[in-house]
Amino acid sequence: MQVQERFLTYVHVHTTSDETTGTSPSTGRQFDLAHLLEKELKTLGLSDVYADDHCYVYANIPATPGMEHLAPIGFIAHMDTSPDCSGENVRPQIIPNYDGGDVVLAGTGDILSPDAFPTLKKLAGMTLITTDGTTLLGADDKAGIAEIVTACEQVLSSGKPHGKICIAFTPDEEIGAGVDHFDLERFGASYAYTVDGGEEGELAFETFNAASAVVDITGLSVHPGSAKDTMVNAALLATEFNSLLPAGDIPRLTEGYEGFFHLTDMSGSIESARLSYIIRDHDHALFEGRKAMMLHAAKVLNEKYGQEFVRVTLRDSYYNMREKIEPYMFLVENAEKAIREAGMTPFIYAVRGGTDGSRLSYMGLPTPNLCTGGFAYHGRFEHVAVESMERCTKMVELLMCTYR
Repeated sequence: MQVQERFLTYVHVHTTSDETTGTSPSTGRQFDLAHLLEKELKTLGLSDVYADDHCYVYANIPATPGMEHLAPIGFIAHMDTSPDCSGENVRPQIIPNYDGGDVVLAGTGDILSPDAFPTLKKLAGMTLITTDGTTLLGADDKAGIAEIVTACEQVLSSGKPHGKICIAFTPDEEIGAGVDHFDLERFGASYAYTVDGGEEGELAFETFNAASAVVDITGLSVHPGSAKDTMVNAALLATEFNSLLPAGDIPRLTEGYEGFFHLTDMSGSIESARLSYIIRDHDHALFEGRKAMMLHAAKVLNEKYGQEFVRVTLRDSYYNMREKIEPYMFLVENAEKAIREAGMTPFIYAVRGGTDGSRLSYMGLPTPNLCTGGFAYHGRFEHVAVESMERCTKMVELLMCTYR
């Protein structure tokens, strides 16, 4: 089966995760794809294929005779799609020999345009797959799954020598829980790659350091006619707290290695208010400084109003995996070589986000991230080219057969 056929099969399976459920997996529908993949991997002839109770799928290809001494290498992709946009009833549009111009999304009439997405011009002449405008596509990360499974099939049919190849497909990556129940021992790899990147050629071994912050504010409500020097309006105090953070350090105004504070949600009244943030920075010292800045803002306001009206709760999410990858830079060098041999031009990209590899690297499994070929993830303008997926599949196949 070709990577395109697999991809189109997988995107029709509704696997959106949900951070509000408190379960693992967060949505039972992710099992639909897990069980499909479990059956497919067994049919292809992989060994020790298993879908566990938390919706993790594991499998491996044993080393060929004489290659058992090689360190096992792993490949990981996630099954869930982002809750930022509907992933139900995905209806892909397939455009052979795409001309590089505007694409009408049939479900809404919206235009996927190179004016908004200049990288579309790079895909001219390829077979483009888009959404119909009513859902996301699911290339993040079903393109990665399709590429890994197709590479497994090609390795098995080629007879090429290789060490042990370990495969895992995870749930709930999009809500930050992708490796909460990851079984490193069952997985069995010494090193791994997540296949969860974007544009072909992209290679990442740096991510953000990440934390979440919840700011709870308790107000003091009295009749506004007699509120002088007494009332503390929690909603106003919330806006005052936000004003103490650097106005330019927001996602819209930052790029590259620049970190940010991102206000994701706010609610409030006179009596109470809550602000929710995510905090991001590649530099660990700056990351710690950002968290300290939020605590300091609360301290300033509490001192100003003479009481603890503002409380900040911080929770670290993941850390920049660079320091865990640097002792194993042969993983990056091997990936660069495979990318070139697959017909792409490698470029190092510092991820302005995180991957399952961020946490896995800190769990003792060094895990850089590889491209899948997709663009505009998490929204209805998501798209990918078949030829890009084919080259990414070749890249994965080459890495599976790379001596370590």
